[in-house]
Amino acid sequence: MEEDQLVNSSRRILSLNQEASEVQGTKPCEVYGFVGSISIVVATVIFLIWAYIPDKLLESLGIYYYPSKYWAMAMPMYLMVTVLLALVFYIGLNFMSTSTTTSFNTLFDEYSREDVDFLLLMKNGDDRPIDPISDIDITRINDLMFDSHLVK
Repeated sequence: MEEDQLVNSSRRILSLNQEASEVQGTKPCEVYGFVGSISIVVATVIFLIWAYIPDKLLESLGIYYYPSKYWAMAMPMYLMVTVLLALVFYIGLNFMSTSTTTSFNTLFDEYSREDVDFLLLMKNGDDRPIDPISDIDITRINDLMFDSHLVK
């Protein structure tokens, strides 16, 4: 009886799961993440060394073939301009795909529901039900927001 409780306890199940995960080893996504982060750090250090160390020192170390120092400034600038242009293009694409403000598509679509007046449908003495979900008419909104007697 005591062995059954030991096997069925949550602590025992947890220890079995830990043993199973240790047998499987690391997951590929963990390895790719680790290698990627180390690669980015190494590439950044190499870039900074190439950008800041003078050419004479690099040549004294035996490094003769490297890009011009012009690219140390040009690459980050090109990258920033590319990101900025992609952002502007994305915003412009959204503006182009949006309907104009005078279009009825901004007011109505296939999910629009007309407001039903339940007072006409009710019989005398009935309790007033909760109105179903519906869109508020634009003329009603304009009357509430811009009516001249409310502005005073």
